[in-house]
Amino acid sequence: MTKNSSPSCFVAQIDLSLKDKLTNDLQDQGFTLSEAPYTFFSAKKAGLSCNLYLSGKLTVQGKGKDEFISFYLEPEILQNLAYTHPASLHDSSARIGLDEAGKGDFFGPLCIAGIFIPEGNIEQLIKLGVKDSKLLKDDAIIEISRSLKKTFSHKVLRLFPETYNRLYPKFNNLNRMLGWAHATVLEELSKNTGCKKAILDQFALPDLMNSILKRKNMDIDLTQRVRGEEDPVVAAASILARAAFVEGIKELGEEVGILLPKGASAIVVKTAKKTLETHGMPIFDKIAKTHFKTLKDLCDAQGPSH
Repeated sequence: MTKNSSPSCFVAQIDLSLKDKLTNDLQDQGFTLSEAPYTFFSAKKAGLSCNLYLSGKLTVQGKGKDEFISFYLEPEILQNLAYTHPASLHDSSARIGLDEAGKGDFFGPLCIAGIFIPEGNIEQLIKLGVKDSKLLKDDAIIEISRSLKKTFSHKVLRLFPETYNRLYPKFNNLNRMLGWAHATVLEELSKNTGCKKAILDQFALPDLMNSILKRKNMDIDLTQRVRGEEDPVVAAASILARAAFVEGIKELGEEVGILLPKGASAIVVKTAKKTLETHGMPIFDKIAKTHFKTLKDLCDAQGPSH
């Protein structure tokens, strides 16, 4: 069973084998049931409404919604505490979360972040508003990042383009470079906290990270997970990494007097073209990841004089 909630309306998918129980219980609780399109019923009671759709989707909204969910719906129908206690959905054990930001952005730094969350602190992450950084606006990312840094042990490795471009030829492969960076962050955090359990948002085949940890003699129980940000600890790391990127690309832009856009879109190409024409090739070592095809394409288009 899954759920999604908002301030005004709770939505859950229920097992339709419980439809008759739900119907009878609502009637016993004083709800008035009526028919509505695409539903088994629409139930109302003193400002509280509850609709069960033919798909099994259940919606609850109105006065007393939270009490109804907490005291009846969760224990009797949903049989989980995902709404009132969202932390109950997640592993509560101590672990290090790892994620990165900026790897697909032509301008700006590559940022790798790790954070150690002690046992029993998942609820605190949820209260801080931690979720996958891709679902948050920059202002919220910066604010949550500051709270995380004040509260939990963390490590952020920020590779500005000058450093990134110097290091990249040694790896000649972005995933290998990322593996080295993640292992560097993990090694320091593990040493500082004593934690031997970590979870990483998977960016390559698992063998890559496993071989790097083996070469470094790191005794770490590492889980590599696709869509790792679904774990709040990885989501917290994703926020630290994204905040470092957002602040870093802004600093770079202010330093060179150019508004540097994120990503690798048409706006990025347009900005890069204008930058090449006004500042020449050397500036890209300072502001961009020079192995990106974006720069080669621009140079080819400009001709041999560039």
